[in-house]
Amino acid sequence: MKTLRLKRGKEESLDRFHPWVFSGALNEHLPEGLEEGETVGVETADGRFVGTGHYQIGSIAVRILDFSDRPIDEQFYAVRLQEAFAVRRSLGLMRPDNNAFRLVHGEGDFLPGLVVDIYGPTAVMQAHSPGMHYAREIIAGQLVAIPGLGVENVYYKSETTLPYKARLDPQNEYIIGSYVGNEALENGLKFNIDWLKGQKTGFFVDQRDNRLLLEKFAHGRRVLNMFCYTGGFSVYAMRGGAEQVHSVDSSEKAITLTDANIALNFPGDPRHISFAEDAFKFLDRMESGAYDLVVLDPPAFAKHRSALRNALRGYQKLNFKAMEKLAPGSILFTFSCSQAVSREQFRLAVFSAAAQSRRKIRILHQLTQPADHPVNIYHPEGEYLKGLVLYVE
Repeated sequence: MKTLRLKRGKEESLDRFHPWVFSGALNEHLPEGLEEGETVGVETADGRFVGTGHYQIGSIAVRILDFSDRPIDEQFYAVRLQEAFAVRRSLGLMRPDNNAFRLVHGEGDFLPGLVVDIYGPTAVMQAHSPGMHYAREIIAGQLVAIPGLGVENVYYKSETTLPYKARLDPQNEYIIGSYVGNEALENGLKFNIDWLKGQKTGFFVDQRDNRLLLEKFAHGRRVLNMFCYTGGFSVYAMRGGAEQVHSVDSSEKAITLTDANIALNFPGDPRHISFAEDAFKFLDRMESGAYDLVVLDPPAFAKHRSALRNALRGYQKLNFKAMEKLAPGSILFTFSCSQAVSREQFRLAVFSAAAQSRRKIRILHQLTQPADHPVNIYHPEGEYLKGLVLYVE
């Protein structure tokens, strides 16, 4: 195993167990023949060993897998995956009415660069680093070997998540098993999961708890679900007894997915209507008072810090348009999934929208990602989902 040396004084974050080594912290003289995705050791300028991880070209040069010199082999992955499964089991996520959850959440499960979502007997795996890409066969083998997990098929979906410059040419494919259906259960509701062609792993399991909360508010309300994607919030609102549910997404494909998921759970129910339309245009033409429960769950407005200012303006504009037209006594669920936007910045953008609307608004709940998307306490960057539930008078 090759060893990379840090510049003097650059070990402080590693001594606090932060799992990233930035390229600027490394000594310019890298070992000869160093390959992207290779497992490397990291040591301080005076030769003290601090950790083992995957090397890659880019601003994050090493993602630390372990703060020791233990081998990164099949046994390592077996232990880490079993530890992650033990956490999910303790959370009560494996039940007769629920078989969709996140098994591995990157740094939050001490496997930086790896995401694994479970949908019944199928695990959908995403690599976000070359090192995890090269370990995909080992990881897949360990997933099907976990006692009690019940995974029989492993689908690898990393065509859009790996660094383009690495030229890895990943293929979305089954590493183990094959397609055996795509229906999953979440809190007793059925969903078609499109891991073959859908976004991310095919479904946003990170909103599971927030969807369940929305269900409790839905009874007798006129619900608008903006940026609906697979219609998760819409399906829960229907079960919650909403008077009507309207789903909006600019993607025709997303609307098709939403309609299919509504039909799966509430066939022929006339309360639901979907619209393939731009969200801002829909809000512009929306009549005041038409809805009294609105969900704003847009895609990330800022994927990088350089886009932060425009993102905050976007959140303010979006929330103002909704607040301006909500019926008195309405509930607004509003979210940001942008890692670059802090909780305080998002709240300030929503506050600015509220002030612009000049309405009396209360915060009822402050929301985040669920427990199967844990945040490594040494890696606060892992907290990405922010949400507010507001009461608008």
